[in-house]
Parts: sequence; C-alpha cells; structure tokens
Amino acid sequence: MTTTGRRALLVAGAAAGAAALAGCGSPSDGGTPPPSAAEREAQREAERVARAEAALRQRAVASARGLLERYDATLAAHPALAPRLTPLRRSVAAHAAALGEGGTTVAPAPDSAKASAAPPATSSTTPPATATTPAGPAPLPVPADPRAALKELAAAARTAADGHTAALLTAPPEYARLLASVAAAGAAHAYLLTEGARA
Repeated sequence: MTTTGRRALLVAGAAAGAAALAGCGSPSDGGTPPPSAAEREAQREAERVARAEAALRQRAVASARGLLERYDATLAAHPALAPRLTPLRRSVAAHAAALGEGGTTVAPAPDSAKASAAPPATSSTTPPATATTPAGPAPLPVPADPRAALKELAAAARTAADGHTAALLTAPPEYARLLASVAAAGAAHAYLLTEGARA
C-alpha cells in the first residue's frame, strides 16, 4: 500500500472514530439520560427528609444540653446537692452526646464531656467551678431554697423528656429508639428529683 493510500485510510479511520464518539455522547443513542420528573421529585423528597431529620436532631441535642446547663447552674448554686445530682448530671451529659452522634460517640459535645468528667473527680466544690467557667450567656437563675431548686430541675427534666417523646412521631426508627430511651431516663430523673425535693 502506498503512503498516500495509508494516509487516506488513517484519515477515514479517525473520522469514523470521531463520529462514533459523538454518537456515544448523545442521550438518544444510549448516553446517560437526564433524570426523569419522578427521579427529580424523589431526590427532592430525600433532601426534605434529610433536612427534617437534621433539624430534629438539633432540637433534641439543644434540649439535652439545655438540661445539662440547668444541672450545672443548680450545682453552682447548691454545692451540697452534688452527691445527689452528679450521677444524674453525668447521665444527661451522655444523653446529649449520644443524641448528637446518633448514639455512637461523645465527639459532638466536647464541652459537656469535659464538664461531665469534672464533677465526680473531686469534691462537691468542683462542679460549681466547672459549671461557671464556659463563656456564654449569664448563668441560669436558680432558687435559693434547695428544695425549690430540685423541683425546678425536675420540671426541666420532665419538659425535656416530653419533648423527646413528642419527637418520636417524626424520628427515623433508630433515632426514635434512642429518643425513647432518653425520654424514659429523663422521666425517671424527674421522679428522683421530685422525691429528693420532698425529703
């Protein structure tokens, strides 16, 4: 075959290859078609569900951490209550961490984790020091009477438990089980705190 013939063959092959590539890129010839209306709607629905679940988790964590702040404020105002409140506070700190991670680790609540480690490590004077250290809004008001403070803390625990219970209706199954567990613990804490206030 002559050089000219070889060159013509190469040019023809290149043209055929380019045409084939152009055909592959066309949606009508087997390329990736655009998503259908149903697929787009399903994607939008999945995004809505994800946003709703994220908002639910944020509310649950905010509720648990708000209760934790209430424990800290009560301990700061009434150090003598530390033997009674420290175990419950530690449990609430664990709940806040679990709700933030879907029940796996305590990473999303570093402030709560640090605070929960401090009270049991030393005497009853330690929790007030750690409770007032974090920067932020002014400390929560706490009744001067210890029994009234316990009643207020019990009411806060009950409110948090009720909120977690209400969230069960829209929570995904795994997170709903965690919420139910935390709500049950919160109700038990409210009872124990109420009994403590009567003592």
